[in-house]
Amino acid sequence: MNKRVLMVAYPLLPVSEASAGGAEQILWTLERELKRRGWETEVAACAGSQVAGKLVATGEAPQGQDAFGAREREHTQHIIEACIENQYSIVLDHSGHLFRHAARVNALVLATLHLPRELYGPEMFEGLTENVYFNCVSQSQRASFTDIPQLLGVVRNGIDLTRFKIGGRKKDYLLWLGRVCPEKAPHLAVAAAKKAGLPIVLAGQVYPFAWHNQYWESKVAPLIDGQQVRFVELPTFTEKTKLLREARALLVPSLIGETTSLVSLEAMASGTPVIGFQGGALSQVVPKGTGFLVLDVDEMAAACAAVSEIRAADCRQWVEREFSSITMGDEYETMITDLVEQKRWQFRRR
Repeated sequence: MNKRVLMVAYPLLPVSEASAGGAEQILWTLERELKRRGWETEVAACAGSQVAGKLVATGEAPQGQDAFGAREREHTQHIIEACIENQYSIVLDHSGHLFRHAARVNALVLATLHLPRELYGPEMFEGLTENVYFNCVSQSQRASFTDIPQLLGVVRNGIDLTRFKIGGRKKDYLLWLGRVCPEKAPHLAVAAAKKAGLPIVLAGQVYPFAWHNQYWESKVAPLIDGQQVRFVELPTFTEKTKLLREARALLVPSLIGETTSLVSLEAMASGTPVIGFQGGALSQVVPKGTGFLVLDVDEMAAACAAVSEIRAADCRQWVEREFSSITMGDEYETMITDLVEQKRWQFRRR
């Protein structure tokens, strides 16, 4: 079997180990895992992306806000051209959008659905072509996509455990880490920290959308005082792992059901417990003994006093057993191989 794969990233941001978005982080990790297994990997992403195989640069990351439409068209055109010129076994779509253009893609497309169902418009799954298949990243997410045709199943997200360590002295701060946007609700993490009487570090990135920037400027930036509330913008991977390892706890006050919560896995792999709002996949990701699932800010604040009862080794062992990048690579490789070998889609040079 031809083991040449094109992986498609989100069009607005470069892919690197410092990426704030979960889809970008999973693509970064999975590409390295497939390459380690002998796949010839190519990644369609913004110029400047850091990949293990070949970068198919689709254009520069936009500097202004709300440039998605033009950038997405440019991104898609480069991908279509690459598929015409090359014989890929499969295209792995982590962009959330390429599968809509699969009729123009001369390859089999496996699209990973990273987001909750309500963040996909209903039109996204209308008029799909026969070369498109889907997978979800958790069982709770899959339950909301049962009406989607050609849904193959679940491949749970995983992390490269060799890159996260436990050990050293904990510091007396709480941590929120991720995309700065309303549904991730860092302002609620700050409210919980203040109720608990603890400092908090917010770390992450504001994406280039006007409504994200409005949220940042109105709800989050005014809370940052450099003492009780600090902000680390797009930390390097080394900075991120240090923050995760030394935090008392990670707060996940998401207002929308998480499909995995990759940052929770990274925190637990670093020996740090998670305190999150109930909903979505968090009940499958944060079991008893690794953190607390709560209903509101008051309960989140109260749980901060109990995290000392949780052992770092228990958090780490849970992730090692259930969410390694090796297991994720096994499951993607099986799904890809089954699709290609069943010849559900034949390559056609146009």
